[in-house]
Amino acid sequence: MHQPGIATGAPVQEIQPPDEAPTTMNNRRLKILVADDTDTDRLILESILRKEGHQVLLARNGLEAISAYEAEHPDIVLLDALMPEMDGFGAARTIKQLAGDELVPIIFLTSLSDTESLVRCLDAGGDDFLSKPYNRVILQAKIKAFNRMRELHSTMLTQRDQIVQYNNRLLQEQQVAKHVFDNVAHSGCLNAKNVRFFLSSLAVFNGDVLVAAMRPNGNMMVLLGDFTGHGLPAAIGAMPLASTFYGMVPKGFGMSDILREINGKLKNILPVGIFCCAIMLDINFRKRRVKIWNGGLPDAFIYRQKTATVVPVRSTHLPLGVLSNRAFKDNCEYFELAINDRIFLWSDGIHEARNLNGDMFGEERLKQVFVQNREPSRLFDEIIEQVQQFVGTNDKDDDLSLLEIRMDEPAQVDQAFVDANQRFANAEVEWSMRFEVNPRSFRVFDPLPMLLNVLMEVPSLRSFSSTIYTILAELYANALEHGVLQLNSTLKKTPSGFSDYYRLREERLQQLDTGYVRFHINHRTHDEGGILRVRVEDSGKGFDYQNRNRNSLHSLSYSGRGLALLESLCSSVNFIGAGNTIEVEFCWVSDD
Repeated sequence: MHQPGIATGAPVQEIQPPDEAPTTMNNRRLKILVADDTDTDRLILESILRKEGHQVLLARNGLEAISAYEAEHPDIVLLDALMPEMDGFGAARTIKQLAGDELVPIIFLTSLSDTESLVRCLDAGGDDFLSKPYNRVILQAKIKAFNRMRELHSTMLTQRDQIVQYNNRLLQEQQVAKHVFDNVAHSGCLNAKNVRFFLSSLAVFNGDVLVAAMRPNGNMMVLLGDFTGHGLPAAIGAMPLASTFYGMVPKGFGMSDILREINGKLKNILPVGIFCCAIMLDINFRKRRVKIWNGGLPDAFIYRQKTATVVPVRSTHLPLGVLSNRAFKDNCEYFELAINDRIFLWSDGIHEARNLNGDMFGEERLKQVFVQNREPSRLFDEIIEQVQQFVGTNDKDDDLSLLEIRMDEPAQVDQAFVDANQRFANAEVEWSMRFEVNPRSFRVFDPLPMLLNVLMEVPSLRSFSSTIYTILAELYANALEHGVLQLNSTLKKTPSGFSDYYRLREERLQQLDTGYVRFHINHRTHDEGGILRVRVEDSGKGFDYQNRNRNSLHSLSYSGRGLALLESLCSSVNFIGAGNTIEVEFCWVSDD
């Protein structure tokens, strides 16, 4: 209470204890502001606090208390409720405002005991009360308790600031990663007129990945993948997947080659337990045919508009990134489509979407959408609507992805498809190369790996690599050993003759200083596939190929079966001139 004769507005007094009490964790030296207009009460509180080892600031009214707080920032404030100039209620509000996020406990010193007055103290920002006359034990207990609260609050603010800094750094890193991710895993040709898609992710990054691109022949290739997990960890694998996909599809590589390349990369770089359930399509709009590989995703649906029926395309393979490429299976299913038939792909987020009761949407509800549909063009929207209505306000458990592709004439799909289809339909791809091996190279150089590497750059030939290698190997061995080195294969009729044959081969190679083997390779494609023509010419004398011994592959002879093997692998085998030139044709049918 205000006492007559006590001056107001005097400067703040700071009392330093002459002999500080020892400080402990629970009794740390604090800076405490005591604001009371009664000299006796101030002295009592000062004496108690000084003996506890605290630094004491004194004020005689609310204005002095505010000035003291601004100047010294005390740890705890003991504030009389009723004082001149400015009462404790106004001073408490101002001090709390000045403190901001910092916790400055305010203990009201009051003789008031009615509920309304105590509530008023709390409303003004007070944290506790200390009733007059003062009890030393209670005061010490309150100060220790509030000091613990201050330290806890200070720790919390420090951790909050660290979290804010970490979050800002994380957001910046995610923005950079998202920029890279969006550039790599872009939508490709998903903006075509016959395509609709919906992607809803749980986080900035999506565990579901949808990529699409156009092959040089006008086919659309699409891959929908669902990586284990959510957010950034799940999206990590999408970048090598997308970069491989967009790097190989425009070059014309087939679906098997692309799947094997993606599978091998994911197997090598992803940790155990992270893999990609995926479905991949190769859609030929000219032939109205789709090629599908499903590894771990829910059944895709082919909707036949004419009969209003659904054909499921089940998963028959393990996900990408699980098996080594040696064990990986790339066999696919083929489906003929009519105009306006639709293909629907989805991730398991559609099937596993849950309502408030925890029930999953499931495949049966999904099938009912197709059964109840009366307008095929509305199917895509109805699936999304039904899933969203089923989930309601419940949080989603997984990323949701849905894709619809409608079979249509190339001209109705996109101008790029029109151009590509016209190029592929009206033009053949043809090229040729010539390669010669000379004497000094025969001993140290094998041309087959280099030739095969060149041929394997042709996407349509990669699936025939082993067959083409066998053809080249037989042609080269025949030209070098029987043509250039003039070795007779009849030497190999007996087991002991084998050693003699290869001994002579080595000796003649070392002595050789003339001769050559020339390769002439011609490649040509057509609408159904292509032809690889290989002509090999050697510097030898040739042989009487008209009267040669025609052994078969089933012969028990140790020699003479090379030509039979060529005839079984090639569409035609022809000898030219004296027999030192042989030309073969290998024909293949494209599965596009």
